[in-house]
Amino acid sequence: MRLYIETRVRADLDALWTRTQEPAQHRRWDLRFTDIDYLPRAEGEPQRFRYATRVLPFLAVSGTGVSAGERQRADGTRVSALRFASPHPLSLIEEGSGYWRYVPTADDGVRFITGYDYRARWGRCGTVADRFVFRPLMGWATAWSFDRLRLWCELGISPERSLAYALAELLVRIGLITAGLFAPPALSAPPALFVLSAAVAAVAVLVPPLPVTPAARRCLRTPPGRGDAPAPALLATLEQP
Repeated sequence: MRLYIETRVRADLDALWTRTQEPAQHRRWDLRFTDIDYLPRAEGEPQRFRYATRVLPFLAVSGTGVSAGERQRADGTRVSALRFASPHPLSLIEEGSGYWRYVPTADDGVRFITGYDYRARWGRCGTVADRFVFRPLMGWATAWSFDRLRLWCELGISPERSLAYALAELLVRIGLITAGLFAPPALSAPPALFVLSAAVAAVAVLVPPLPVTPAARRCLRTPPGRGDAPAPALLATLEQP
């Protein structure tokens, strides 16, 4: 099942392109990567890159990829495509491919879209882990990162600041839930206090994220219309790294 995420960014197309195509800016907002670096290339060759995700303070899972982009297209859209692979034995992702689409809208915004898929390693265990844990987590992380990018482009909230907002809001929610569920003594608290405590916990869970906090729920997670969104033809020109 290909992952699909779409957000609407009310920002200049060139600014969005820069913040998604330049590695130094890309790794600031994308939760999935710790490092992204372009590798040297000859004129006319696709761009090769190296990426890494730090899963523990002393452990990073790395891989390589190849990408190409079309910045000027006849219909005014832009597209980039990539293939990637990781030889690291701890990487559940063995190899995959994906794309980004940039579709200008009538209200001076951009529909920013990604679709990607990959093959999991570790045999049947990897397939089960991917389906029920890793793939949903990757979809959430991609959508959360897209909204983080949107806040940066639209409101000028840097990725570092939006992460701080998200962590602060999470701590507040955890504190309210803890107070609501565990603060009243089990036997001595009056019924009304139990109701109030339950209401506090429910509010902490159900209240939407603040407008300055990234949220995966703000992104579209399925293609509009029927069926899967087709990958761009550019993807077929890339070899697996």
